[in-house]
Amino acid sequence: MAFRGRPPQHLEFFCAVVIVGVLAGVAGLSTTFVLRFVQHLAYHYSFGTMLSGVTGSSPVRRVLGPMVGAALAGVGWWILRRRSEVPPLAGTIARHERIPRWSWSIDAMLQVLLVGSGASLGREGAPRQFAAALGDLATGWLRRLSARDREILLACAAGAGLGAVYAVPLAGALFSARIMLNTWHPRAVGAALLTSSLAVAVGSAVTRDQPNLAWPIGESTYLVTAHGLLMAPLALGVGLAFNWVMAAARPARQIRGWVLVPALAGAGLVMGVCARWWPELPGNGRSILTVSLASGLTLSAAAAILLLKPLLTALFLRAGGAGGMLTPSLATGAAAGAVVVLAINWATGAQLHVPTVSLSGAAGVLAITQGSPIWAAIFVWELARPPLWLFLVFLLTATGAHGLKQLLGRRLRPQRHDERAG
Repeated sequence: MAFRGRPPQHLEFFCAVVIVGVLAGVAGLSTTFVLRFVQHLAYHYSFGTMLSGVTGSSPVRRVLGPMVGAALAGVGWWILRRRSEVPPLAGTIARHERIPRWSWSIDAMLQVLLVGSGASLGREGAPRQFAAALGDLATGWLRRLSARDREILLACAAGAGLGAVYAVPLAGALFSARIMLNTWHPRAVGAALLTSSLAVAVGSAVTRDQPNLAWPIGESTYLVTAHGLLMAPLALGVGLAFNWVMAAARPARQIRGWVLVPALAGAGLVMGVCARWWPELPGNGRSILTVSLASGLTLSAAAAILLLKPLLTALFLRAGGAGGMLTPSLATGAAAGAVVVLAINWATGAQLHVPTVSLSGAAGVLAITQGSPIWAAIFVWELARPPLWLFLVFLLTATGAHGLKQLLGRRLRPQRHDERAG
């Protein structure tokens, strides 16, 4: 026989894809359970979202929760980084290096601890790392897989982990194919679609296959399509500023010493103090998106959040924390959109649809920070699943902002921070 009793390579690859998809869903479930446990413990609440927990907690708890959680995460990273390397996810996969399963898994849980206690970092980094570690462990026995096949599988695991925690199967698949692998090859795209779909199906035990954000019941007019395009220049400016601030804040070398503990505790203290006035700030940014969609932000609050969210994110980065940049940039864009629409409504007496313009801003900024406008529009649409025609609004803002960046690319070359960097 041609294969001497062993399954052909394409069959091994298919089996690996299925295994990776299921385990990515398990990674999403695990990190979500830990995140919720930490949130409930930090802010002492039993039911509801993190926003309701922060809002209902005492002023002292709002301050101590993120400070203590950040200090504990700092202790964990101090011990971990002294004993082992924690290399960046995308670079390790692209260079076909050995996967540090234990260090990535521990690092992922420390990220969840930090974000769950209120740090202004994304939660999406943890399931991506954990999914890649589990996927590598479970498929290591498949000997016929090529180095490129393993690269595809690990990238698919990362995207599927993202898809599982946010219930965004298409965005999770495109994250793997376009942002991690930068390819449209049918083998990679097919694997990404299958792994992300399986992971979201497993993760539905928690997400119930419901959108991560609740789209409000109400009418929105097709005229907001024009406002989506007009948001593009603002999204470009906010996205470039976000990239610049994050690049300036990120340490040149990973912080390993004991200074991690007081630095992160101090960042948590600053977050807790800010949360006394703006309870939407703690966490990855979902609270900001939730309030924006509910039209619950005032103009002054939206302006304050637009300024503070990236600064607090930069503070945690500078202190040595690890986490995703996706949702903080998304929340910053939503705050920018809210500022614009609330200012127009206040100045003219108009009644522009706040949720639509807010999410348009989110899509535009995400297109700048991630460099993929189509993926940004799909991700934002899948998060809330509004009427399908609104995808065009998000796409107009995202492609408009990205197109402007391309036109200005010769003069404006900020250091791009996307998820491939970490």
